[in-house]
Amino acid sequence: MNTLKVLIILILFVGAFQGIVFGIILFRTKQNLLSNKILATILFLLSYRLLMQIMRLFGLGYYDTWYYFMLDLSWVTGPLLYFYVKSQIDTKYKLTPKEYYHFIPLLVQISISIFVRLQNLYWDGTRDSLSWLGYWGYVVWMNYPTIYVVASMLIILYSHLALKLLNNNANIQQQTLRWIKRIIFSFQIYFSLVLLILIIDVLIYNVVLEKNYFYFIRFFYYPFFIGISVLIYWLGMEGFSRRNDKNSIPKSQISEEDRMKLELIAKELLDAVKERKLYKIQKLNLNMLADELDTKPYIITQCLKEIIGKNFNDFINEYRVNEIQNLLKQPENSKFTLLSLAMEAGFNSKSSFNRAVQKHLGVSPSELKQNL
Repeated sequence: MNTLKVLIILILFVGAFQGIVFGIILFRTKQNLLSNKILATILFLLSYRLLMQIMRLFGLGYYDTWYYFMLDLSWVTGPLLYFYVKSQIDTKYKLTPKEYYHFIPLLVQISISIFVRLQNLYWDGTRDSLSWLGYWGYVVWMNYPTIYVVASMLIILYSHLALKLLNNNANIQQQTLRWIKRIIFSFQIYFSLVLLILIIDVLIYNVVLEKNYFYFIRFFYYPFFIGISVLIYWLGMEGFSRRNDKNSIPKSQISEEDRMKLELIAKELLDAVKERKLYKIQKLNLNMLADELDTKPYIITQCLKEIIGKNFNDFINEYRVNEIQNLLKQPENSKFTLLSLAMEAGFNSKSSFNRAVQKHLGVSPSELKQNL
């Protein structure tokens, strides 16, 4: 065994070992039970894939007994990331039967993998010994990076859905939001790069150059698994360091149907306040805002709480503070006092203006003017 192969085995083993160790710790952590178990499962699956590759480097798994047990289960990683985010957002989240369709890709992957492996029972070394489907199924599944192309696409898709879910939940703490997004972004960026390389390589090598394609001897084959090893280590460290963090997002008491209605109202509310600059009305209140949207004040309050994650004053004052900053940047406003500009932005008193600037920007009004 040459030095390079030994080094690759060592790197992959360290990644797999870390993933298994962190996974066991997360699985046994009592805080945030479901989210930690989902993250542990992701680590176990990624580690298992590395162990499969290590076995192949030792000559195990090539058409021997191990061959029929070494199934790649990568098509479930994307859905698990999505469920992980849902469990972080809702402490009481439980997988419902209607969400089982997310596991269809995994079942398809297992079914195809078993079918392809069974072809070895009929193959006698000639193409004629296999059916058309058996032959091309084997070629596409085993010689091409089909498994990882589909896995990458699923991870990118579910990462997008997970980020959308995070962005629609304003109640989550910023610190928690940032580190969860780091995890999702890492998967999204890494597997976008993997997908791009795989597709370009197949098109150039196989289609343009018309050469026989074997994925497992391409130049990026081992770097791909080394990247997985690094991802496992970083993911395990992130999950391990925050395994006991208390989830700050309570379970919503509204139904999905009501939430969808509130989301529509929230969009109308944001458009109305921003485009029509309703925040510049000094006496603006909930009743006036409700009249503008032709709805009830309590619905506006519920919309602010459940969807936008702010109370009425903070919501409006944030726009007013932003307006002040824009006004101060305009040279023609230098002749006006700060208080007069505050009134122009919608504030009705000096005290409310001072409090809003301090709360939203963390500086005093005088510092605000100096910093621009």
